[in-house]
Amino acid sequence: MAVLLENQTAIITGAGRGIGAATAKLFASQGARVVVSDLDAAPAEEVVAAIKADGGEAIAHAGDVTDPAFPEAVVKAAIDAFGKLNILVNNAGYTWDGMLHKMSDKQFMAMLEVHNMAPFRLARAAAPHMRDAAKAERGAGQSPEPRCIINVSSVAGLNGNVGQINYSTAKSGIAGMTKTIAKEWGAFGIRCNAVAFGMIETRLTQDQEAGEKITRAGEEVRLGIPGHMKGMINMLIPLGRAGTPEDAAGAILLLASPYASYITGHVLEVTGGLQA
Repeated sequence: MAVLLENQTAIITGAGRGIGAATAKLFASQGARVVVSDLDAAPAEEVVAAIKADGGEAIAHAGDVTDPAFPEAVVKAAIDAFGKLNILVNNAGYTWDGMLHKMSDKQFMAMLEVHNMAPFRLARAAAPHMRDAAKAERGAGQSPEPRCIINVSSVAGLNGNVGQINYSTAKSGIAGMTKTIAKEWGAFGIRCNAVAFGMIETRLTQDQEAGEKITRAGEEVRLGIPGHMKGMINMLIPLGRAGTPEDAAGAILLLASPYASYITGHVLEVTGGLQA
C-alpha cells in the first residue's frame, strides 16, 4: 500500500507530547521524515526514538517557538538533515486562562506571542524552502513538489470562551493568518489550512487539580481546566467522548495528504460534533 507522505519532510512544533507527538508518529508511519520540535528536549527525543524503533526517520530539535531565533534554527535543522521542507505544522502552544477584568497585559500578549507571532515567524523562515523553491521549480518547467502549512486553532477561536479572552483572540487570529497564506502562496501550489480542535485529551484539557504547571514569562501557569467544567463539556459532545491525540493527528494528516490537494484556506472543525 502506498504511503501518503512518501519522501516528504515535515516540521512539527510542540511534538514532544499530545497532539504533536501523535502527529509526528503518524506522519512518520506515512513516509515523512519528521523534525520533532518541542520546548523540552527529553520528550522530543522519546518521540524520535519511538519513530526510529518503528523504522521511520526523525530528528529532535528542542527550542522555544517564541524565541525570535528559533524559526531559522529549526528550518535549518530540517534542511541540514533532510535537504528540503514540504510540511510545516504549527502546533506548539499553551493556555493561560483568566477573566478579562483581571487579566494583565503580559498574560494577554503571551498568547499572541505563542499562537500568532511564532507561526508567522515560522512560515516566514520556511518561505525560501517552500515558496521560493516552488517558484524555482515552476520556472524550470517542473511540477512543484507537494507543500503545505497546517496551523492549529481551537473552537475557542471560532466561538470565544469564558475565561480565555487571550487564547480565543489568538486562535481567532490563526484563521485570518491561514486564509492569507493560502491566498499569497496558492500561486505556487502551496496549501495552507487550519484545524480547530474541540475537547482533545491533552495537558491543556486535563483537570487543573492534576497540578501540572509550566513557567512562562517568569510566572507559573497552571495547565488544564476545572474538572466540573470538563464534565459539562463532555456531556455536550454528540459523539459522547473527548477526542484523543490520535483523533487530532488524523485530521492533520488528512489536510497534509494528497486527498486534500484542492483544499486550502479552510478551517476544519474537529470537535466530535460539539457546537461551543
